[in-house]
Amino acid sequence: MAKKNDASSSSIELPAGYKPTTKEPFMNERQQEYFRRKLEAWKEEIIRESRTTIEALQEDVGTMPDLADRASTETDRSLELRARDRQRKLISKIDSALRRIDEGTYGYCEETGEPISLKRLDARPVATLSLEAQERHERSERVHRDD
Repeated sequence: MAKKNDASSSSIELPAGYKPTTKEPFMNERQQEYFRRKLEAWKEEIIRESRTTIEALQEDVGTMPDLADRASTETDRSLELRARDRQRKLISKIDSALRRIDEGTYGYCEETGEPISLKRLDARPVATLSLEAQERHERSERVHRDD
């Protein structure tokens, strides 16, 4: 079942405007390549945004004469750093999804082993649970949180 692909698996050609459909075998090579490219592009975008943030954070706010301006800038920086931390965690999820593609387990629910819908994967390519399993998980969390 597990099939190892090289990082240079771009030998698979995708037609322009290709979108996975249920009319083809689930997680065939084309679908795997589609999601690999989608995940890699998402990761590159996050890294690019992070570089911009780092450059902005390196600007010296100590030279701002107005304390209110300085406080506002510090608050903005704090929010930006929290957003970047969430994106750092997202990169970890993207890397994990790319590993699952290499291992041949991408697109299958970690809980049930059933295929995750293509619509769900297209909207949330790092999904590890089917919609039904995710909903069960969230209901269970709510029940335990209310205890």
